[in-house]
Amino acid sequence: MLLTKYTHACVRLEQDGRVLVLDPGVFSESATALEGADAVLITHEHADHYDGEVLAHALANAPALLVYAPAGVARDLRIRASGYEGRILDAAAGDTFAVAGFAVQCFGGQHAVIHPSIPVVANVGYLIDDDLYHPGDSLIVPHGVSVGTLLVPVHAPWSKVCEVVDFVVSVRAPHAFQIHDGLLNEQGLAFTESHIARIGGLHGVKFRHLHAGQSVEI
Repeated sequence: MLLTKYTHACVRLEQDGRVLVLDPGVFSESATALEGADAVLITHEHADHYDGEVLAHALANAPALLVYAPAGVARDLRIRASGYEGRILDAAAGDTFAVAGFAVQCFGGQHAVIHPSIPVVANVGYLIDDDLYHPGDSLIVPHGVSVGTLLVPVHAPWSKVCEVVDFVVSVRAPHAFQIHDGLLNEQGLAFTESHIARIGGLHGVKFRHLHAGQSVEI
């Protein structure tokens, strides 16, 4: 499987000629990531993970494209992409399905708490092909599975470094790459990643930084 990281939380997976994209948001090069995509998975409704305008355009221009998202996101996208409602499907924690040749399991259920005054929204984490885990905006450890490659939300308004490091240690994936890094400058990102790499390494996790647009075989 070829993984390409885009700015912030968006990744593109390619395998056997099929393409799956996760969380094309407004901070990411979403239109580029979606070129030739067969399916899209959205973790939650926030704009840094869900660019409704770009996704509606992609649905209109790719007759076979399928989108899976939490019910609220799917509802919004059906309004934006009127006429393509049949290719927009709900996803929730506990669901399993196959799409574009990829096996998908869904975990979590809700977004991490940003502040008690801010409503909590639905968030679905996705495990792809029993290997790659994208948690969206949560630090939910998927139960009953072994993760081979973890995408780590390294910084967010809802997290702190010790929580992120404990998430990495708890999942114990052999390989980890950063996501959700669009709110940090280079110095801040290097500081946070150094803790993840050092402490994660003590527990068998090999952490590697990926630049936007960089690809890696997993």
